[in-house]
Amino acid sequence: MSLWLDFLGAEVRYVETPTFGRFRIAESGKGNQETLFLMHGIGGHIEAYAKNLMPLSETFHTIAFDFIGHGLSEKRTDIDYLPSTYVEMLAELMDAMDIQKAHISGESLGGWVAGMFATRYPERTLRLILNTAGGIPVVTEKGRQDIRDLDDLNRKNFGKAPTVDSVRERMQWLIHESNWGLLDDELIGSRLAIYTRPEFQQSAPLVFSLLRRTEELIELGEMLPLEDLAVDTLFFWTKHNPIHDLEAAEAACARVDGGKLYVMQADAAHWPQYECPEEFNQVVTRFLSTGDI
Repeated sequence: MSLWLDFLGAEVRYVETPTFGRFRIAESGKGNQETLFLMHGIGGHIEAYAKNLMPLSETFHTIAFDFIGHGLSEKRTDIDYLPSTYVEMLAELMDAMDIQKAHISGESLGGWVAGMFATRYPERTLRLILNTAGGIPVVTEKGRQDIRDLDDLNRKNFGKAPTVDSVRERMQWLIHESNWGLLDDELIGSRLAIYTRPEFQQSAPLVFSLLRRTEELIELGEMLPLEDLAVDTLFFWTKHNPIHDLEAAEAACARVDGGKLYVMQADAAHWPQYECPEEFNQVVTRFLSTGDI
């Protein structure tokens, strides 16, 4: 099925903000009482939520958006792409859309940002979903090797023009091998089209530098402050997450008062919302509606 058949019925538009500039958003379910923001991972874009936006909008006013520096949002080269910077992007987007409070869900970098937003703006956060999120401590040797493997993959392609093959290899890292059939020409092509735009080529080195700044981020206090999370929090994980393994999620969840952990039943890696959307959408709807899993 085409990505744009998945998005059929959604409104895709741009929202101007005073500090960060123009965001691309996909939005549906405006008449629903509670709002849900969906945030992609590093280097991602709203197409990561093609299979979730419309089903979740049956219950929530659902908004997916491209971070600044990503997708078709504005490409800034005069900001430091720290997690705290992304937090302020979300806050300013909410202000521009006149949304005071919302459920916040994010995948990978988006989860890291979601968690930091909930600690900085608890009064604006309803419930929180950390979907294969970054920003948590690695606790096993496998987890440390996973980080080295990701760094090797990034170094292999750094400074080179993106190709179909390099984009496919990176997206195979995202998705469990049993789901590689999802990596069709449209999904690969949409990411390649974004990555080869001249403005993305300018912002990409700044965006991806985050992956090489772990020690600096710790010193700057940019990691997820788990003990400070004071909202209902769900860690949504997979058995095969290629970075921040299940042991890391279990250890992080134990540090959050009342935190819950859900482990995907279906095979999935770093993109469970796309790999197994039916299970993802069902669990997310239940948790955000009731606080249960």
